[in-house]
Amino acid sequence: MQKTRLIIVGAVLAVIAALPFADYSAVARNAQSAQTGSQGKLSTTDLALIGGIIQLVQRDYVHPVDSKTLTDDALKGMLNRLDPHSDYMNEQEFRETQADIAGKFGGLGIQISSQNGVPKVIAPIADTPADKAGMQPGDLIVAVNGQSTQGMGLTKIVRILRGDPGTKVTISVLRGNKNPFDVTITRSIIQVASVKSKMLANNVGYARITEFGEDTAADFKKAVEGLKGQANGGLKGFVLDLRNDPGGLLTAAVAIGGDFLGSGTVVSIRGRNPEDQHVYKSNGSELLANVPVVVLINGASASASEIVAGALQDRKRGTIMGTQSFGKGSVQTVIPLNGHGALRLTTALYYTPSGRSIQGQGIAPNVVVEVPKEQQVEGGLVLRESQLQGAFANPGSINGKPGAKPNDKADDKSKGQQSSGTGDEANFPKEGRENNFSSPIKNELIATDKDAQLQAALDYLQKNPGSTTGAAAQ
Repeated sequence: MQKTRLIIVGAVLAVIAALPFADYSAVARNAQSAQTGSQGKLSTTDLALIGGIIQLVQRDYVHPVDSKTLTDDALKGMLNRLDPHSDYMNEQEFRETQADIAGKFGGLGIQISSQNGVPKVIAPIADTPADKAGMQPGDLIVAVNGQSTQGMGLTKIVRILRGDPGTKVTISVLRGNKNPFDVTITRSIIQVASVKSKMLANNVGYARITEFGEDTAADFKKAVEGLKGQANGGLKGFVLDLRNDPGGLLTAAVAIGGDFLGSGTVVSIRGRNPEDQHVYKSNGSELLANVPVVVLINGASASASEIVAGALQDRKRGTIMGTQSFGKGSVQTVIPLNGHGALRLTTALYYTPSGRSIQGQGIAPNVVVEVPKEQQVEGGLVLRESQLQGAFANPGSINGKPGAKPNDKADDKSKGQQSSGTGDEANFPKEGRENNFSSPIKNELIATDKDAQLQAALDYLQKNPGSTTGAAAQ
């Protein structure tokens, strides 16, 4: 049983560092020294303006407001305006986040981000209270316990949604063009099996990863070894299902990528400062050597899911099928402020082994397989990273080529089949790529007999029995 406890977070985060500072003055000195060129240093005029406005509010506002509240709110506003994932947590919120990781609070099991100041569901985690209550990717949470969430901020919404296990919370949901409706969910400590596996027809192994947690890598290895033991004559193919997986830990993503790739680069990160640049490599051995692999993704596959899919795609180890992924390609660093909470600051971007940035565009499938209308989540297209308020654009690849866009010169053979080009263009289908952003499959249909995308993966493996590199037979 996977033991990672997920309450609810503002986005799918992979925390890569925790830098302690003694006090605010140390942070100010660090930030000031980092300012160069046209951006300039924080001036005394700016500081005086901020301080003067705080004094005006304290003196003239209709209700008394203490300076700490105003300072906290000013910091939240400053961080929230940078991008969808940066934030400031006051000391209480930071302690609750740490306790959250330790499993001391009850939660719902959903991943959210912000759309125009309103929280929107990226995906519910399978078999959690939110999933069982019918929450779907793309749902807007317009109120919690009757209180509007407009402009509330994700950290505050997290505090309201979490609580003692066994207690209830009522969420007002806006889904597509329907009228808002209420969903009452009972909080619990979230303990989910992040890896679910089974043997499919013709000795094809199947494993679904619902989120990347502390035990996911170990559980995945157990699942693969179990499937290999069941397959008389060996596995003839393998389907890795990352649909509706909102991500999780970077370390888990690197480990899972290494299980398919053996040694070599899985992902790299690059930021503004040299210390924010790092290449993550695997030095293990392949669990499924010479076994054809299909990876299923969709618009609710984010962060760690995109890292794994991008690595297998770039290194020609698997065929990526489904629809375009979410596009969450940024790295957040948690910076504790001794006695004053912590910052969660975007400090770097993820890049696939070939140097493509995931940010804003995600991973495009080699073979586009849309979900039949009757299997799609209600409410139309699901929000993507590029549509979040304040999201920054894809910066392009490290080698100077376009980021995650396919090359128009790709030698596409037909819709639903990978092109045979030799450069980056070989990773993308030319025909039909504008339609890669369809609504994802309903959670309850995944891995069932009605799952059209899974059936397409099985058909592909049957038609391409010798393909282990992600290139369709020509």
